[in-house]
Amino acid sequence: MGQQSLIYAFVARGTVILAEYTEFTGNFTTIASQCLMKLPASNNKFTYNCDGHTFNYLVEDGFTYCVVAVESVGRQVPIAFLDRVKEDFTKRYGGGKAATAAANSLNREFGSKLKEHMQYCVDHPEEISKLAKVKAQVSEVKGVMMENIEKAHLFSLWIARALQSTLLVLDRGEKIELLVDKTENLRSQAQDFRQQGTKVRRKMWLQNMKIKLIVLGIIIALILIIILSVCHGFKCH
Repeated sequence: MGQQSLIYAFVARGTVILAEYTEFTGNFTTIASQCLMKLPASNNKFTYNCDGHTFNYLVEDGFTYCVVAVESVGRQVPIAFLDRVKEDFTKRYGGGKAATAAANSLNREFGSKLKEHMQYCVDHPEEISKLAKVKAQVSEVKGVMMENIEKAHLFSLWIARALQSTLLVLDRGEKIELLVDKTENLRSQAQDFRQQGTKVRRKMWLQNMKIKLIVLGIIIALILIIILSVCHGFKCH
């Protein structure tokens, strides 16, 4: 892999280029700047192809890392370069003057670092490839773990809903049992009330009969008294 594989790189805050490096001339710098203006602000990686070159971008936390490479290099080396630059830049300037630095004000400090990272990635393709494979495996494992966590979360939600449904059924069952108990109590009370009513009616009937018999006895007694008084005893003429 020749030294012309990676031909231009820069670090920008938003659309302001803070540091850049290239040993070549061409319209690739203009194209890279134009693409920078159109990039989404969200954290992500982007690659565009134009005129036999790839324009590779890494956007993270408001900063954009870019490298232009010949198309034949592929994506592995440029992406590895962007990761190295981002890590180095964050260690040096994270939370520091990069947040307020003017355009190209970090060229002297970080331009040479861009060159070093370019040279390292070009000279160590096998190491870059191995590192990329390890990162891919880590990402795969992470993806599987996240999927398992998501499945476990969904399963726990399902269990919670099932328990909630069971509790609702049990609660409804308890309410039905209470309603049945209340109905039985009301039925028993109604039977007791009817029985008591029957007893009361019988008692009142007996009392009425007693009163009627007493009144009848009094009337008969009065009639006898009247007859006896008129007839002077049982000898009536």
